Amino acid sequence: MKCLVTGAAGFIGSSITDRLLGMGCEVVGVDCFTDYYDTSIKRANISGAMKSSGFTMVEADLNEVDIPPLLDGVDWVFHEAAQAGVRMSWGSYFDTYVRHNILATQRLLEAAKGSQIKRLVYASSSSVYGDTPELPLVETARPDPISPYGVSKLAAEHLCHLYFVNFGVPTVSLRYFTVYGPRQRPDMGFNKFIAAGLTGGEIAIFGDGEQTRDFTFISDAVTANISAAQSDGAVGRVFNIGGGSRISVNEVMNILRGLLGELNLRHEDAQKGDVRDTMSETTAARTVLGYAPKVGVPEGLAREVEWMRSLGVSR
Repeated sequence: MKCLVTGAAGFIGSSITDRLLGMGCEVVGVDCFTDYYDTSIKRANISGAMKSSGFTMVEADLNEVDIPPLLDGVDWVFHEAAQAGVRMSWGSYFDTYVRHNILATQRLLEAAKGSQIKRLVYASSSSVYGDTPELPLVETARPDPISPYGVSKLAAEHLCHLYFVNFGVPTVSLRYFTVYGPRQRPDMGFNKFIAAGLTGGEIAIFGDGEQTRDFTFISDAVTANISAAQSDGAVGRVFNIGGGSRISVNEVMNILRGLLGELNLRHEDAQKGDVRDTMSETTAARTVLGYAPKVGVPEGLAREVEWMRSLGVSR
């Protein structure tokens, strides 16, 4: 198989790339290396892939590069490229989210409609649901995002469906629920918590800490992507990808105390755009994709701690 991975140097994109190379696939990676966080981290993410004869890296912006040649001979597309972050998506920054999350996706889909690809798997987000008290969240629930980031991810998801309905582009959208693990972005909660715990820094808890998330370990998210590419029954559909591990931030702190020792916590006001709770209903993914998450939060956190220690993060 030949695959195109957009956002190939990112947390999830690089993890998918490594899995595909391990399967013997030929992989073309595309990434524009935005400076949302230190680009040296992204280059480290793909350092292993760069040593593989089956991997080609294209450093380019999907809004500018000629996309059809990138799709030549490609069977599977994994569209992970996006401007991440809920809290940065307000105000003037929204232009960046429109460009990288909506316009780039439309250009990719436009190129895909004239190609021979067998699957285009789009990385959507649980943020499209917004702050609903009706849990667990099911794919048929009305999307109601409460952040500009969530709006941008939902818009791109709708574009995927439109290109499927009107042009037969074989899209599948996966709504990720808080993916974590080795290579997690430095702006994400677990990475920040662990880094502070390892160095003696402060951990900011927004709100009362009783807010909950459904956390998904990276290897389970990668498996879901591969299954979505392989399953004919997935085409044209949207699936929740959760870890089945809904716990509160305060419970996460207790687990981290067991791994790292006493923590230095600081409470702050809740942030605009942050939802109170998430919990995924994954029956559709289990039925159609055979999705069965294997890594719970205690084990997953221990693996992320081990990874960060291997990077030399310590007091």
